[in-house]
Amino acid sequence: MATLDSLKLALRQKVTATGSFSRRPLSDTQYSAGFDILVQGSGWRTYQDFIIPQLSQLLTTLFNSRTHISVLEIGPGPKSVFEYLPGHLREKVRKYAAFEPNTLFATSLEERLCSEPLLPCLQRLPDIHRIPFVPDSNTESGTSTGTSAGDKKFDVILFCHSMYGMNPKRRFIERALEMLVERPEGGIVVAFHREGTLHLDGLVCHRTASFPTGVIRVTNDDEVLQCFAQFIAGLAMQDVERNKAIRVEWRKLCRALGRREEAHPNHLSFSSPNVMAAFTQHATALPELTAQVPLEKADWAVKNREARLHRPASIVRPTEIRHVQQCVRWALKNRVGLTVVGGGHSGHCLWPNVVSVDMGAFDQIHILTASGDRGKSESDSGSWVIVGAGCKTGDIVRKTMAAGLTVPLGARPSVGAGLWLQGGIGHLARLHGLACDSIVGAVVVSVDSGQALYVGHVPIQHRPAGAVRPENETDLLWAIKGAGTNFSIVVSVTFEAYAAPTYFVRNWIVPLRDNAEAQLRIRHFDESIARKLPRNCSADAYLYYDNDQLHLGVTMFESSTTMHTFETLAPVGTILGLGEKSRAVDGFGLFDAEMYVSGMHGGHGGGKTSSFKRCLFLKHIGAVNIADILVAAIQTRPSPFCYLHLLQGGGAVSDVAADATAFGCRDWDFACVVTGVWPRDQDGTEAARAAVQWVYNVAKDLLPLSSGAYGADLGPDPRDAALAAKAFGPNRPRLARLKHNMDPCNVLSYACPLPKPPPNPPIERKLIILVTGDSCAGKDYCAAIWASVFTTCTRKSLTARVVSISDAIKREYASVTGADLDRLLRDRAYKEQHRPALTAFFQSQVLQRPQLPEEHFLNVAQGAIDVDVLLITGMRDEAPVATLSHLVPDSRLLDVRVKASKETRRVRGGCHGGGDDGSDSNHNKDSNNSGSNTTALDYRPSLIFDNDTTGNEAPKRFAEHYLLPFFHEDLQQLAEMVRPVPDFPRPGIEFRHVLGISEQPGGLALCTSLLQTHFTGDWTKFDAVACCEAGGFVYASALAARVGLSLVLIRDAGKLPPPTISVVKSTSHISSSTSNDSREGRFEMNRDVLPIGASVVVIDDVLATGETLCAVLQLLVEAGIGLEDVGVMVVAEFPVHRGRELLRRRGFGRVNIQSLLVFSGA
Repeated sequence: MATLDSLKLALRQKVTATGSFSRRPLSDTQYSAGFDILVQGSGWRTYQDFIIPQLSQLLTTLFNSRTHISVLEIGPGPKSVFEYLPGHLREKVRKYAAFEPNTLFATSLEERLCSEPLLPCLQRLPDIHRIPFVPDSNTESGTSTGTSAGDKKFDVILFCHSMYGMNPKRRFIERALEMLVERPEGGIVVAFHREGTLHLDGLVCHRTASFPTGVIRVTNDDEVLQCFAQFIAGLAMQDVERNKAIRVEWRKLCRALGRREEAHPNHLSFSSPNVMAAFTQHATALPELTAQVPLEKADWAVKNREARLHRPASIVRPTEIRHVQQCVRWALKNRVGLTVVGGGHSGHCLWPNVVSVDMGAFDQIHILTASGDRGKSESDSGSWVIVGAGCKTGDIVRKTMAAGLTVPLGARPSVGAGLWLQGGIGHLARLHGLACDSIVGAVVVSVDSGQALYVGHVPIQHRPAGAVRPENETDLLWAIKGAGTNFSIVVSVTFEAYAAPTYFVRNWIVPLRDNAEAQLRIRHFDESIARKLPRNCSADAYLYYDNDQLHLGVTMFESSTTMHTFETLAPVGTILGLGEKSRAVDGFGLFDAEMYVSGMHGGHGGGKTSSFKRCLFLKHIGAVNIADILVAAIQTRPSPFCYLHLLQGGGAVSDVAADATAFGCRDWDFACVVTGVWPRDQDGTEAARAAVQWVYNVAKDLLPLSSGAYGADLGPDPRDAALAAKAFGPNRPRLARLKHNMDPCNVLSYACPLPKPPPNPPIERKLIILVTGDSCAGKDYCAAIWASVFTTCTRKSLTARVVSISDAIKREYASVTGADLDRLLRDRAYKEQHRPALTAFFQSQVLQRPQLPEEHFLNVAQGAIDVDVLLITGMRDEAPVATLSHLVPDSRLLDVRVKASKETRRVRGGCHGGGDDGSDSNHNKDSNNSGSNTTALDYRPSLIFDNDTTGNEAPKRFAEHYLLPFFHEDLQQLAEMVRPVPDFPRPGIEFRHVLGISEQPGGLALCTSLLQTHFTGDWTKFDAVACCEAGGFVYASALAARVGLSLVLIRDAGKLPPPTISVVKSTSHISSSTSNDSREGRFEMNRDVLPIGASVVVIDDVLATGETLCAVLQLLVEAGIGLEDVGVMVVAEFPVHRGRELLRRRGFGRVNIQSLLVFSGA
């Protein structure tokens, strides 16, 4: 869709084209009417989703550091944006001033601020100057509503709605900077500007943010369009008749350029991107840096066309490592960020009003052999290659080839260090791994201190003078290998080198008749070609249109150091046809062999195109759901040149453990590069924006089915956030902590975004749901629906994943027996044929490796550390919560059993979510709560779902009622009330003071409320609440009063009057920690307090070893209470002590036990 800026240009050009007529500025009334259209409806979303959140976040630190704040707002309109800040921030505003030349707006603003407590702590009337803000403005001139205009210094100065008409913009910002307070902390100037670009000619931003997805929707009505068009154009005609004529033309233009969307049929939509730039008193500090570090040459240009549209504050080109150190120290001193330019392929290597550091001068390549320059090595060649951060892939390949060596780099000659440091997927990846896997050392400049560092293997002659080996060397080298652009400025890396191969390349181009053939060909390519290739071979596929026909292009690569050819690939021809003749190329010639260079669109649009891409990692591209998206994506391409490129992975890429390097996405078959392409002469136009949005749309569709995203492409664009969340697999939390430690000032804030680690990480967050039940009960189906309920919950931002634990044993079985793994995973009939053998294989493996079930569970759990909710199907274990919860003590583990009648399971067969590997034993009918009869089991699942109905409504209601509440804000609040106490009751123990909840205001009421609402039983069917001292007394007494039940006290022997009954009680976990006395005691209760057969809920503060609860349950049995009539609720559970396992061993496995909170430790 057209942007407001392009609409403005077109409107003004229309005026010029109709002749030279006198124009006039808009009246206040005309301006007000247009402004109202702009900020209402969809226009307000920009304020709601971008301006207000960004401003709140930016100002929080400043406001928290001061007792009172003075603000100046430039052009606020009829309302102040400060009205919409959180209350605790608004209360800090003691002085308010504004420049608002529109008298209607100024009057409205004055009335609102003076008559309503919007800024409740103002010390005097607001100063509203009804004149424009200009660089030489004097706040004492013009009309003011305040009593004095002498205070010209402010903590915050805000240009909120835009900076249109303020030229040169740098001078306006400089004037605002002069008006900031001069105390040591200084103030801040914040500018929001529509159109996504704010050129300030050398001013340096403290912080920037963008909102590229802003949209303005205007009612398709003559009168509304008339107001809107003249507001956007910013003028009206003096001549009345001419004004009428131009309005007609303007309405035509609006309708021609506005997009009509099906969801908004009566509106015209225009793109309205917005940017934020924040400045401190350091904004003018650039000359201090340029006096020390050389500047880039004027004719220099980066490769990425998107980046070239940005206007950095400056581009410096250090030639020595001390220059890089000066850049970092300058950035730290002035509290600003830097971007780094390597190969110039990144869209964010240049960023508006930010200093870019071009590392191009560090372009030296040194080859060190084991026999000469370095010691022995375990690599094939025994050699290292020292590569400067300014080197390009082509330069490295050319020089190493001359020495008979190579490094597994990417597939394009012009890419640089950003590729190696964030992955690097090339045609040797299946044989030798990613480029980052070959990094064994590096020289960097710390962005925490400016100190030169070396890590790993750096020969002494390549260590800069003054460089030191850091204490956190292991962490830093780990982070460099996959996320290296986020933690330091890399000066050089040491690569492990390999013998240079010869490559044999062969292309196939297959025209496709329709979608069905496309999906079939993709499946055949995936299953019959790619999966059967040896590691020295790889196959890339391209899906693209040429001459209005869909094509599948395939390029086969074989690397060989013995001149072997494609003999192993003979079956390919029967699937793809004859194809081109195989040709041999060296490592450099391989670049030109890429199909997109020579075989597509006349050689990639004749080399006169620009592109934008994002990459996701996929498994099983031939699967129907993935192939559907791929084919549909290419059909919605906005330009003829757009394509999908599928690079094969696996092999050595997957051999590396996910947590061995920062590059945590290892389990994928293909890297899908979604590439939007447009003619180069359309850079910055609607055509380019449409191609970029297409890439994001396709990535969004693929993301839920992917196993990760490629971080090398990602940057500060907010549309990258969802991809960045999957960029590092399970390593993201660790990377967030390292980022906080290694780049505390966020100097490298424009690299692939990492989350900020919370100062106190949420205590109760992770939920693992074991979906168990009979074969064909619908476990997979239910798990998928429950996952979607979590991810689509509008009140929370949750991630969920479904994983089958049985896949691991199927892979091992297929590897040993030669069974078809893909069919084992996806073909139910085939799986059923192998079920007896598969079961026998699993049992034999468990005999050899008794811990195998625990290993499989841990692998699955650790592989999904990045999600909030993990749903695991295919479980075989009995009482899995009791046997496995200690392995994940920081997570809540639930066993949700899916039940269906035998007839339902027979009808379903393998269709709707048949079970994985569960037995077909029959169980009694159960309902949706844990009070159901489960006598066929010797343990009670956490929850039971009756899946005899059709459709997804029942499982959705179940998830909403029983599963979503585990993420309720009240539970998090309760968890935060449990204070950790280190080294208590003895050194090495971190004690959780659960009873301390009752000591906090509102704590007891909150806890008892949650005990009541989270109990899955029916309170009306219970007779009493039982508890033991001391913690149980506190919570149980309040709860009993709340639910209207009697209270049964269980005490140590001798503390209750007779007659009593008693049982032996072992010491509790904490008691045994505080004393060496391990003697048993006794619990007792009054004999007649409960009638025989009564129903009881036991309440306690803690479940740890389970000894106390065992004694309580035994005492209730002695009193004539059946275990089927007992429920247990505890405030906090500590799974590491395996209390549930003890309870099951002692015969209490079928008692329903629930806990509000789960903690690791004591």
